[in-house]
Amino acid sequence: MAGMAKGKPLRSAGLLVHRAGPDGLEVLIVHPGGPFWAKRDDGAWSIPKGEIDDETETALAVARREFREELGSDPPEGDPIALGEVRLKSGKRVEAWALPGDLDVTTIVSNEFETEWPPRSGRTATFPEVDRAEWCSVAVARVKLNPAQVAFLDRLVDALA
Repeated sequence: MAGMAKGKPLRSAGLLVHRAGPDGLEVLIVHPGGPFWAKRDDGAWSIPKGEIDDETETALAVARREFREELGSDPPEGDPIALGEVRLKSGKRVEAWALPGDLDVTTIVSNEFETEWPPRSGRTATFPEVDRAEWCSVAVARVKLNPAQVAFLDRLVDALA
């Protein structure tokens, strides 16, 4: 089953970075790279996150590392606000923290992954894990984010109220 490893649901950890924009609260979201996501927009975006490979790193440490790998910048300093966990349709569990910060999204540099492309061609191609990042309002993020991750927006808004 997708999202399962050794019978256990996969776990990921991520950061929801936010700032005060000209029209109110803005959040930083990322679009997955690669050909499978190229034409998808609404419901395809995510917070910067990645899998917790083993139990030697805390989930928060994984979230910080994945932010660095996906955006090419250190995550903001500060005291993170725990936003809890959500479960994706695949069964994967995602734990997140919120941090205030700012980042020039035009300068992101993501790590890369290899996949067979085109399918069944026997050739591999390299793609960025994240092909773009965007600051957007909470209302826009509600449409663009993976539906399960929208709960993180509600929890952030509640925490900042």
